[in-house]
Amino acid sequence: MTYSYVLRQEALEEFTDAYIWYEEQREGLGKLFSVAIYNKLIHVCNNPLHYKASYKNFHEARADKFPFLIVYTINKELEQITVLAIFHTSRNPKNKLR
Repeated sequence: MTYSYVLRQEALEEFTDAYIWYEEQREGLGKLFSVAIYNKLIHVCNNPLHYKASYKNFHEARADKFPFLIVYTINKELEQITVLAIFHTSRNPKNKLR
């Protein structure tokens, strides 16, 4: 069963900032980043319980080829994933859920 997903404003801002940064580093790299995040989101929506809950009900999926985690919760009744953060792994992990 495929779940839908919603990005919280904070996650969207993190994604946008990372996209811009990668695109400034090399033209086309931002697009590769966005494809990697999108592909991982599709995988999460198809298999939401595949990734273990790291803390309480917060799940983490690591993006392929980029040092980012997608932090999300699952609403089984709505069949929906809520993306709370698109978090760079070099940042302080304590800030992941803030």
